[in-house]
This record gives sequence, structure tokens and C-alpha cells, in this order.
Amino acid sequence: MNVSTKVDVAFQRCIRQGCATTYAIDEVRVACGQCGELLDVVYDWDRATPPGQLSDFEQSWGRRFDPLALSGVWRFYSLLPFVPADKIVTVGEGQTVLQNSASVADYIGLTSGEAHLQYEGLNPSGSFKDNGMTAAFSHARSIGAKRAACASTGNTSASLAMYSSVTRLMKAIIFIGSGKISYGKLSQALDYGALTVQIAGDFDDAMQRVKEVTKKLGIYLVNSVNPFRLEGQKSVMYRVLEGLRWEVPDWIVVPGGNLGNSSAFGKAFIELKELGLIDRIPRLAVINAAGANTLYELVEKRGLSWNDGAPQTDIVDAYYTELDEQHKRASTIASAIEINRPVNLTKCLRALEFCNGVVREVSDQQILDAKAQVGAGGFGCEPASGASVAGAKLLLEEGVISPDERVVCILTGHVLKDPDATVAYHTSDQEKFDSVLGSRGVGDASFANRAVAVGNDLEEIVRVIEHHS
Repeated sequence: MNVSTKVDVAFQRCIRQGCATTYAIDEVRVACGQCGELLDVVYDWDRATPPGQLSDFEQSWGRRFDPLALSGVWRFYSLLPFVPADKIVTVGEGQTVLQNSASVADYIGLTSGEAHLQYEGLNPSGSFKDNGMTAAFSHARSIGAKRAACASTGNTSASLAMYSSVTRLMKAIIFIGSGKISYGKLSQALDYGALTVQIAGDFDDAMQRVKEVTKKLGIYLVNSVNPFRLEGQKSVMYRVLEGLRWEVPDWIVVPGGNLGNSSAFGKAFIELKELGLIDRIPRLAVINAAGANTLYELVEKRGLSWNDGAPQTDIVDAYYTELDEQHKRASTIASAIEINRPVNLTKCLRALEFCNGVVREVSDQQILDAKAQVGAGGFGCEPASGASVAGAKLLLEEGVISPDERVVCILTGHVLKDPDATVAYHTSDQEKFDSVLGSRGVGDASFANRAVAVGNDLEEIVRVIEHHS
């Protein structure tokens, strides 16, 4: 690809109104040194070379031999030119496509053809995290980092471990909470050779500790509080537009955990609109699990907003104090979004304001029912992904989404990321169901596809097949 190796077109800037302190692109920071707020990667578009129109990116389709053109992140390099091209680390991430699903449209209540699934489970490590990890890893390489660390509920650890093992450029160090990671995800981190540190606590505890450790030991932090992670995750929206032949959908519906995706998506549309590459903005819906509903509680119930860059921090502080006083921990079958203190809260508030967004919560029962319907349509996903479809269904029932609107639901991870939840939902073994799902308040499996037990007898097997055909 014809890309510049210069990085003087980009810098980092605090997002807080009245601060806006800037930092060089090669500085390693996860927060502003003046006020402690999050940082953005910002571009001088007059010096960069963005495309004249989005369809210009189609030229890369025929250059599959070029590693940057092959990547579904880096073929959009001109929209995230923060690192020299010769420092980019890619393993072919982002080769995901937008899928139209008639069965999901029926389940949500949309007109046929209007339900689209952005299936990020097709990434090399099985989740959307690879979009951001390639960006963070490339930045880490460009500044000479030798170790990289993260706190994780599973997918981030799998992605970091994969990039570390494939490239052998950095040692991966992973912090997980006790009992707060699915075996499908943990198996990846262990198999890929990462140093895995399990602490007593949940994800929020692990996140606090990893920030302290990385600062003390000078280790590169790759959680989504890292602004370069979100630059890579912007590419999910570029591929959505690509899949719709560069037409903007009416809705983007995404699960909400640490709020990195929603923040990245909002930034993508802010920049595309600023560059004149799109003429309208889709609406954004962020869907919490009811057992980890911080964003819903703060935005929809307590009135927290972006407030022109000055969010009402007293509302957040008061809520977090309540969580501590009540010893309330996040609890949901959707482990990928089992987070009470999302690190990208303020950036998500900005995205919600710019995209005229809404926040909703759905129960674990709704999540698993929606997940089963996604699977029945042939696109198996992890439980957290089911939240986007469940949320779209809820919003249509409320009349917020209209049946004839074009809706894109983000499927964040592959079905094999959490096979225990899937098998428990479809099993006829009540003990197995109760042990995995009953404790989460899931009462039934409305769309279960249970195995049929038969004897070792040809005629009996034939009768069963004919009865179910």
C-alpha cells in the first residue's frame, strides 16, 4: 500500500473540556497528566492524506498479497495513520463481513432484509479485540516496548497472548479475576504462552492492579483505556459501511462492557463526518446486561451526559460510592461485559451525544434467547453478543426502532468462546442447566435445541429422524 511512514500528522489530546492538553504520539500514556481524563488520538487532516471518498478503499481488494491490504484494519490506514507503516504488526485481523439474517430480523420484528450482523467472531483470536490489539501492539512496537499487559474477562487476554506468541516481539502478561473468565478464553491465553496472573477479585479489581503494575514496572498497557486500541476498533464501522456499499445504516447496536467499542464507533463517525465522507450519522444503542448495568443506570436513570465535554462527575462518584457501600459486584452470564466500572465511560458519553444514542439493559434470559436465535441462523456467538440482538428487539418493542429501519447488531465473539453457556442452554440435563445458568436467574431455554436420546437400534434411529424432519 502507498502509505506514509511519517507519524507527525498525529498526536494525543485530553478529551476534557477546558484542558485539551496535548502529547506526542510516541508518549505512552493512558490518561492526561494534568487532569487524569482519557486521551484521544487526533489527526492533522490537512497534513494527512484521507481518501476523497470511502469507495476509494475498494482499490485494496485486489492486493491480497500486501499484508496491510489483507488486514481489515490496516487497509483503512489513511483513517488511522498514527504509526509508521513499517512498524505495523498484523496477523490478517479484521477479515470479517456483514451478514444479513432473515431469522434475526423475524426475531427482532424488523422487515426482512433490515437486520445485519457484524460478525467479529471471525477474527484470528475469535473476537473483535484483534481490531484494537493490532493497533496497540503496533504502537507498542514503534516505541520499543518489550512487555505488554492487560486485565481481562477473556477476549483481551486471548488477543494479546496471540499477538505476542505469533510475533515474538513482546512478553504478554495477563491479569484475570478469580472465577471470572470462561475456559474457552482462558485456554487461549494459556496455550499461547502468556504469563497469567489470577488475583482474588473481579475484572474491576484486576483493572486497578494492572494499571498500578504497568506504571510501576514500565510495562505497556493494552486495555482499551489505551487510546490506540480504540483507533483499531474504529475499523469495525468502516467494514460495516463497506458491507452496505458505503451507505450509513439507521442503527448500530452494540453490547456495553468496558465501552471501548461504542467509544471507538462514535469517534469513527465523528471523524468521517468531519472529513465529509458521510452525510448523516447512525443512531447508537449500547446494551448492558442487567447484572452489569452501570451505563444504563447513570445515563437513563440519573441523567449523566457528555455535557459538551464536561460530564457530571459527581453523579458517577456517587454511584460508585453506592457500589462500594453495597459491596455490589457485576454478575451476568455474558462474562465479556461483566464490568461495573467501565474505563471508557466518558468517551462513550461523547459517542452517545454525537450519535443521538440510547442505553438499555437486558436480562441474562433475554441475552441467551437472542443468542440462540443468532445461532439458529448460522452465526454462533458468545453470550455478550446476544445482548445486541436482545437490545434491538427491546427497542423495537418500545417503538424506538421502527420495523423498516436498517439495523446493524455487533456480534463481538465466536460461539466457542463460552461453550459451557451454549451447551447448558440446549441441554436436557436440569442439573447442568441449573449449575451454569440457574444461578444467573435464567429460568428456561425457550429456543433450546436438545439432543434426542435413542437406543442403539437402526429402526428407532430412523423413526426419530423421520419424526423430526
